[in-house]
Amino acid sequence: MKHKCSVCGTVSEFDYKPGGKLPPNFPFCSARCKAIDLGKWFGEDYRISAPLPNADLMADEEKEALAQFLLDEGEVDEITNEEE
Repeated sequence: MKHKCSVCGTVSEFDYKPGGKLPPNFPFCSARCKAIDLGKWFGEDYRISAPLPNADLMADEEKEALAQFLLDEGEVDEITNEEE
């Protein structure tokens, strides 16, 4: 199986059989690339920007608490009550 490291672009090739073990740093080519990727998550270079699943099922109080949290964390600039 060939796999391209998402950090440095190195193509790695390894044997994989269903139920078998993957390389120790998979899906990265090395521990270095694995650490770089983790650092990007910690540094907030990566974000999950998709809407929350089942947000329409949240109670109004939960929505307000989430909106306030996002505002406090700097994830949004303002809170509006407009529906998209």
